[in-house]
Amino acid sequence: MTARSGSVPVEGKGVVSGEGVAARRPRALARDAVLAAFSPASPAEHEKVQAGIAELVRLGFRVNNGASLTRDGYFAGSIDERQGELLEGLEHDEIGALVGVRGGYGSNYLLDDLEIAGDANPKIVLGFSDLTSLQIYLWQRWRWVTFYGPMLAAGFDAGAGAVRGYDQKSLLAALQNSGSGWELALQGEVMQAGDARGRLLGGCLTLVETSIGTPWELDTGGAILALEDRGMKPWQVDRALTHMRQAGKFKGVRGIVLGDFPECAAPVAGSPTVQDVCRRILSPLGIPVIFGTPFGHTERPMLTLPLGVNARLSAKGEGALEILEPAVVS
Repeated sequence: MTARSGSVPVEGKGVVSGEGVAARRPRALARDAVLAAFSPASPAEHEKVQAGIAELVRLGFRVNNGASLTRDGYFAGSIDERQGELLEGLEHDEIGALVGVRGGYGSNYLLDDLEIAGDANPKIVLGFSDLTSLQIYLWQRWRWVTFYGPMLAAGFDAGAGAVRGYDQKSLLAALQNSGSGWELALQGEVMQAGDARGRLLGGCLTLVETSIGTPWELDTGGAILALEDRGMKPWQVDRALTHMRQAGKFKGVRGIVLGDFPECAAPVAGSPTVQDVCRRILSPLGIPVIFGTPFGHTERPMLTLPLGVNARLSAKGEGALEILEPAVVS
């Protein structure tokens, strides 16, 4: 694909307008669609990958296991191999979606010279964690709607409804429902009550933060911002959120959905928890905030969130997120 700097998405089929920008939606997945596995970051265990493929087959999809990559340290392959695998999946008409194998680290290496035509037809890109870098890039450069959800070796491998598995209902609603919006029960707790409407954006906290200063820095104005991570000490969450605040990334944000933050317990009994940190930094914003939603890194069945669509957040009870428009087109 040839890059066309300055290409602007044109409203029409597959384009969502409103909330100040136009979003470009991929085609909905047919039951027998071909999904391409791709590894933009770290390698995964073979057994987990195979279990993930088997689960996608159970759902009625066909799976192309991706290119043969040569492991390169903590990367699944060289930059050229990983970038080539991504572009091949985007270019082939028979591929309906690209599904991440796992996160880890390395997606950011693909972005410097990534050449995607601005008028290329968007495809479903599904994954979480380190794939946040790619998802932010696709949104900021080309306004592609992407999907923050399970990957082969991180969600699909464990199965639907299982511990460290995924939520099948939200996955299929996001990838196949081209006729209407839908509602997600957030299964969290209110940190700041209220209601808000905005464009759903975000991902892994560390990767959202590290987009600051890049050409594809995430524009959070008017957003319902979804943030989650794992394995961070409370002071590390504090540092990331404070950096985002000082960089102006919470200005104009209309609501926030926070994840479970597993493996982030306070290191010393009685010291501040991640919840304490989030409440102290985010409550003064005066916007609705829900904490403890199972998306991204979570022990509970992982919800799939469509990034780039308009949504309404209701911060009461366990919280609810109404997706106001389809994330895909027929």
